[in-house]
Formats: sequence, C-alpha cells, structure tokens
Amino acid sequence: MSFQARTGAKIGIAGASGTLTTRLAEELRKAIAGGQFPPGSRLPSEAQLTEAHGVSRTVVREAIAALRADRLVEARQGAGVFVLEVEVPGPTPLFLQNIDHDRVSSMIELLELRTAVEVEAAGLAALRRSPAQEEVIFERHFAVRACLEASVPTSEADFALHLAIAEATNNPRFREFLALIGKNVIPRAALRNDDPETDQAAYIQLILQEHQDIVTAISNGDEEGARAAMRRHLRGSQGRYRALLREQRQPV
Repeated sequence: MSFQARTGAKIGIAGASGTLTTRLAEELRKAIAGGQFPPGSRLPSEAQLTEAHGVSRTVVREAIAALRADRLVEARQGAGVFVLEVEVPGPTPLFLQNIDHDRVSSMIELLELRTAVEVEAAGLAALRRSPAQEEVIFERHFAVRACLEASVPTSEADFALHLAIAEATNNPRFREFLALIGKNVIPRAALRNDDPETDQAAYIQLILQEHQDIVTAISNGDEEGARAAMRRHLRGSQGRYRALLREQRQPV
C-alpha cells in the first residue's frame, strides 16, 4: 500500500508553507501513532513525501524536523529517517504539579524559571551546535515565522524552536527540562492586542526579531550574544504577561 493511501489524500498546495508544514507533520504523527510506521521502520523518502502530498521539499524537511524535535523520529546518515520508540512519560515532577496554565501569574513564574535555564542553553548552543543542529534551528525559526505571517497558532512551532536550541547544547538535560514544562508555557494569542491591525503587525515583527537575534547569534557562535538575545526574548515575554496581568486587574 502506498504512503498516500495509508495517510489519506494529498495536502493541498494552497496556503502558507507554515500551515502545510503543520498539517504534514500532524499527518505523519497520526500515521506513526496509528501503527502505519512502527518503531524501527523507515519513513518514505523526501521525494516520496513530496510527491504523495503535493508539497515542496522545504515543507517536507520542516515537517520531519518537527518530528525530530518531538523525538518521534531520527535521521541516520545515508539510511533515511526512522521511527523511534515512544517515550512513556513519567510522573509529573512536584514543582509542576500545582501549575495552573490559565493563571497569568503561573505563566510568569514558569517564564522566570525558563529564563534561568534557556539563557545558558542559548550560550551553550552557540558553542556546541553541529551544522545539522544549526540547520534545524533555522528551520524551526522559519516555521514560526510562517505561522505568524499566516495568523495560525504558533505554540507548537515556537516550542519546537526552543527545543531545537536546547538540543543544540548537546546536553540532554536541557531538552528534558523543557519537555517536562511543555509547550503550554509558550506565550499565547491572549498576549496580542486584537484591536488595531497595526498592533498585530507590531507584535509579529517583535517576536520575529527576537527569534532572529537568537538564532543569528547561535549561528555566529556568539555565546554572549546568544545569551543576551534569549534573555531579552524571555524577559520580553514576562513583561507582556505582566501587562496582561495589570489589564485583568483594572476595575471594570
């Protein structure tokens, strides 16, 4: 049976590449979860996925990179992309058991914790990243940009970028820490001011520039620049949450 027959109809070519990437990644996740591709099996080649889904090679690469960031697959030099055993999550650590993701104050607490860890992760990534890891970081950055420009949810793509940076430290504990916290800590659409379109555009440009500064510093091997850029980004997120908190506490 062909891959297309196993995973459904082609994904349409209309729409932003970020949307196509998200949709293809989700199709592949479903195929893996449904047993079409059991652990140890090889995914179809890049050319086969491109043909089966009617998308570009860039979309295929970004979708595969998203699966790699989620530890669902791994690329083996000269052999292809293989499905990994699904990691069974352990019990939630005590320090995360009382987190209420609907409370702005809880999100600020987690962002402060992330800042303490991810600033160092960015610096180590600048020093230790491999060319392949650097490529994945840029792919994740472009995926976030595509989602923002298409006005589609960015949490998954944003979290994948931060996971890719943690992966590039080549210290598995950084990635494990972020995986424990989960993508719910990524600032949500509630942080956007939905009134004037100019504010939406300004928000998008701000996030893109913050991410661009981080990935450029990492690519340049600029350890201190990467730390500074990550610190600005996460403290900026804290500031945006605190502004939201003040708005919620204003008298009606």
